[in-house]
Amino acid sequence: MRDQYMRTGEGFLCVFAVNNAKSFEDISQYREQIKRVKDADEVPMVLDLAVRSVDSSKAESVAKEYNIPYIETSAKTRQGVEDAFFTLVREIRKFISFPRSVNSWYYCVTRQGVFLKW
Repeated sequence: MRDQYMRTGEGFLCVFAVNNAKSFEDISQYREQIKRVKDADEVPMVLDLAVRSVDSSKAESVAKEYNIPYIETSAKTRQGVEDAFFTLVREIRKFISFPRSVNSWYYCVTRQGVFLKW
């Protein structure tokens, strides 16, 4: 069932617990699975941090490597939660409006559909 959600999702909020290094390490596997299921090199994504056990500089480094925003949030205090979702929506909008190339074809995905050019 998870593949179906990945296939139809337009953006992904990758969340891990900073007090659980394994959950942080799993982010890489989830990212690769999302890219595989969507058959895409790039997917709108935001990396979110919840509780401290993983150094924030390490998380920032991974976000920079993936070229995605990094936001620390807390479900308990609601700190950063709204910002994480707004950032994800902005990433989706950027992704949708950015022209991409496939061989000599260029395509642009918009709300009105996919436009092809060559």
